[in-house]
Amino acid sequence: MKNNSVKFATLFSAVFGILTLFAGGSVIMDLFGMREKEGNYVLFVVWANFLCGFIYLIASWGFLKRKSWTSFILTLALGILAVTFIGLMIWISKQQPYETKTLFAMSSRLLLTLALWLIARQLRKPVSTRESS
Repeated sequence: MKNNSVKFATLFSAVFGILTLFAGGSVIMDLFGMREKEGNYVLFVVWANFLCGFIYLIASWGFLKRKSWTSFILTLALGILAVTFIGLMIWISKQQPYETKTLFAMSSRLLLTLALWLIARQLRKPVSTRESS
């Protein structure tokens, strides 16, 4: 795998994780009046994103150390985000309040996490095949 891909993924997942934790934590704990600024936020989406922030930081460490488990941890994030996105669609279909930016943010987060996952899959060591004697 190209070293630049891993370096990018390491840095991106670390920064994305920190920003995600800060943004989610600010809403959850109402730091800096973020709840009011966010408008009609959907609390379960905020919590899912907050949890994924920790996963991105763990993935960053995995990228840095080129660990094969990095793709697994990002699979967990993808699962959380997919279930949350489905929940958000149900929330919206029940005409509950939400912000349109939440749809864009969730879609973007899913795509970015998928991109990180694709890079992480390349960290997995190829299975060695032995010839039978």
